[in-house]
Amino acid sequence: MNKDRIIILGGGSWGTALACLLSSNQKEVFLWIRNKKQLEDIIKYGENKKYLPKVKIPDEVKLINSYEDIIESCNIAIFAVPSQNVRDLAKELKGKIDINTIIVNVSKGIERNTLKTISEVCEDVLKDNPYVVLSGPSHAEEVGRNLPTTVVAASKDKNIAKHIQGIFTNKTFRVYTNNDVKGVEIGGALKNVIAIASGISDGLGYGDNTKAALMNRGIIEISRLADELGANKMTFLGLSGIGDLIVTCTSMHSRNRRAGILIGKGSTVKEAVKEVGMVVEGIYTTEAAYNLAKKYNVEMPIVEELYKIVYEGKKAKESVDSLMTRDKKDELNYY
Repeated sequence: MNKDRIIILGGGSWGTALACLLSSNQKEVFLWIRNKKQLEDIIKYGENKKYLPKVKIPDEVKLINSYEDIIESCNIAIFAVPSQNVRDLAKELKGKIDINTIIVNVSKGIERNTLKTISEVCEDVLKDNPYVVLSGPSHAEEVGRNLPTTVVAASKDKNIAKHIQGIFTNKTFRVYTNNDVKGVEIGGALKNVIAIASGISDGLGYGDNTKAALMNRGIIEISRLADELGANKMTFLGLSGIGDLIVTCTSMHSRNRRAGILIGKGSTVKEAVKEVGMVVEGIYTTEAAYNLAKKYNVEMPIVEELYKIVYEGKKAKESVDSLMTRDKKDELNYY
């Protein structure tokens, strides 16, 4: 008998794709969708037309608008809401969720007001629950179509990470484990910042050389900050580091890259986000990363210039000039 009972909290593209994946793995899955109209449309059409069109949701997935009656009986709760909404969701669940229920976070961001990672947010509110972050190069559009994908499950408890690994893994979705929770979360969050910068580069009409430089120096900035925060630099050679950075900086599935392209072509940040039509996590993470860099005195020139573009209205071309004409450095000593 299948003992795992899983609730996915959030009916966006990623939550929907994971519901399909876990259902195909013969798991009992509840997909909670807060918006009643969205829920009705999914029931009517059999797919999430707004966030994940052309992917049929299996009949076995139980679509719900309220989790009150079933949350206590679920042994795994997947947080698939935008990162800035995680604290509110955790507060809603406090006192309702069993302390042994494993929280699996799949959102990628840093809380703007506190500069905390999602694990730290969850520890503030649901400190007794086991915690896993699932991250890596994994566009929902491709997972929903069963295209081969590889991610990492990170937890301080190796056995918990292995349990989640076993639940998610199948012939098209491979999961590795890691114990560097903070490193995996920082990589997943800050790659969105570099993806916006890469999109801006595309929008300005620059080429492969420019993007390669942004990606390479970007992952170095990320690992430099993460090292200061106590993460393992080796994590950034892995799936949640360079792996996620590559896919987010190069794919048109990436809403962060798409927003960046629009900004590079002259749209305001507000116009770009509106046209993308979904949450652009990198906009919020840019502010958080900038403030973290200032707090810990970490040099992050790409992040700093992107902050100036997004929050101070600096022209993108001027930021490129600023980056290219900085003081000369030694590559390895500057790592």
